[in-house]
Amino acid sequence: MAPTEWTVVDFIHRGPWWKNHGIRVLNLLLVIPLLTASINGLDSSLLNGLQILPSWQEEFNHPNSKTLGLISAAQVIGSIIAFPFAPMFADWLGRRPTLFIGAVVMLAGVGLQSSAFNVGMLAGARGIIGFGLTFGLNTAPLLITELAYPTQRGKLTALYNASWYVGSIVAAWTCFGAWHGAGTSSWSWRVPTLIQALPPMLQAFLIWIVPESPRFLVSKGLESRAAASLARFHSVTNDERDPLIMFEMAQIRHALKMEKEIASSTSFKTLFATPGNRRRMWIIISLAVFSQWSGNGLVSYYINLVLDGVGITDAGTKAAINGGLQIWNLIAATTGAMLVERLGRRTLFIISNVGMLIDFCAWTLTTALFNTTGNTIAARATIPFIFIFYFFYDIAYTPMIVAYTLEILPFNIRAKGFAVMNFVLSLTLAFNQFVNPWALDALGWKYYLVYCSWLIIELVFVVVFIIETKGRTLEETAALFDGEQQPHALVQTGNEAATMSMAAPRGPHIWIQEEKSTVTDILEMRDTRPQRIGECSRWTTRPDDASGSSDTGSFEAI
Repeated sequence: MAPTEWTVVDFIHRGPWWKNHGIRVLNLLLVIPLLTASINGLDSSLLNGLQILPSWQEEFNHPNSKTLGLISAAQVIGSIIAFPFAPMFADWLGRRPTLFIGAVVMLAGVGLQSSAFNVGMLAGARGIIGFGLTFGLNTAPLLITELAYPTQRGKLTALYNASWYVGSIVAAWTCFGAWHGAGTSSWSWRVPTLIQALPPMLQAFLIWIVPESPRFLVSKGLESRAAASLARFHSVTNDERDPLIMFEMAQIRHALKMEKEIASSTSFKTLFATPGNRRRMWIIISLAVFSQWSGNGLVSYYINLVLDGVGITDAGTKAAINGGLQIWNLIAATTGAMLVERLGRRTLFIISNVGMLIDFCAWTLTTALFNTTGNTIAARATIPFIFIFYFFYDIAYTPMIVAYTLEILPFNIRAKGFAVMNFVLSLTLAFNQFVNPWALDALGWKYYLVYCSWLIIELVFVVVFIIETKGRTLEETAALFDGEQQPHALVQTGNEAATMSMAAPRGPHIWIQEEKSTVTDILEMRDTRPQRIGECSRWTTRPDDASGSSDTGSFEAI
């Protein structure tokens, strides 16, 4: 009889995740790095909301489109300066210390921003915030992806970017409340900026209770600490000999070994050194550009100008629309995150791009009708089209731009590859923030036609180049780009380690007999699996499986 082929499906927790103490505690701890996306959403949306407030306009002498572009781009400039340092610190010091450094720098920037009284101070503060934020944005997703439980990884990394809208909601409704509560007082814009200090302050104090990335620890030769960390949160019995822990540790070791064989020393050149890496970076850079050049940048940063363009000029109405849009975005992005494992990455990207293309064309039409004929019905119709556009954008690009990037990058270039993605995002944001307000002033609704054409290019790219990664471990997903032998070698290594651990003594009742129906609480079994023996420390195959054939299948977290 041929040896059984094990997959991660065979060893994962059965039942709802919240009934497993280790997963429950781990998910709670991962809220701390998850805050980084909310901090980004708060910071990115704050300037958008402040533009609506009369007191902010008075304080900074009603900045024109060029000045607005400078203020917005200052954060991007800070991000670009931090770009080479963030991945270096993440790979050298670790994920947690780098996140701490970013939080402290952001606090300094927020302090300067809340006390600003001219454009120069405000722009300088924005640059400092951008510098610190880059450290957090480059590190937090790495920690979440590398630490999460296997069936939770897809959801958590997708929810990471979806939580951007938690911050944007706070920014939008804080500005709305401040406008109603403080009126024309300078506190109507200073209070929202002071609130921005709370999340990085929480991170600076609490990040040390979050465990370090096991993959980082193994890369530094600290395998015992890595195994202990995985056992604490991934094993039912806190046992380092648990087959799941053995499986994960074996794959991490083997993946790091393969990556070192491919590139003995890792630098930014490594990102483009092999055909597999070049393919990865082609997809990552393209998706980063698409995530900002799909038309979303018009409303995300210049909703004031967009609403002016369809005849909505009342500050209270604008603030309410902005606040409602952020809540809608959070709902849509969370929905997309929940569908990542059910529908798959490729399917969601295709649905998203088709929907955006159709809706943006309709949005362009209603804006054109209002601007050329003064049709008020067309102006009112523009608002729901904005909401529909963001639904299609949010179900894919918000949750998956980070998750998909981290999944397809191997550990040795994960931090640097992710930094390149963030660098490209910064460049495209800079373009948006400089060019969009000028183009809207100069071309009006005709500028929308540029995005209609671009969305066609995006759709073709997604259909041709995006591959499905659903149902694989982090190492197996990253190995997809390096040929068929690499994923097979990873699976084989995990099989051997898990099989060896079967006879080893472990904690009691780890393989308690369960009805197969309970499995659907966590995953869908797509093939016939070996049956577990109650109160026994290993699995055995059924008599009709004597041939030894097995289908590796996949897991699907719900």
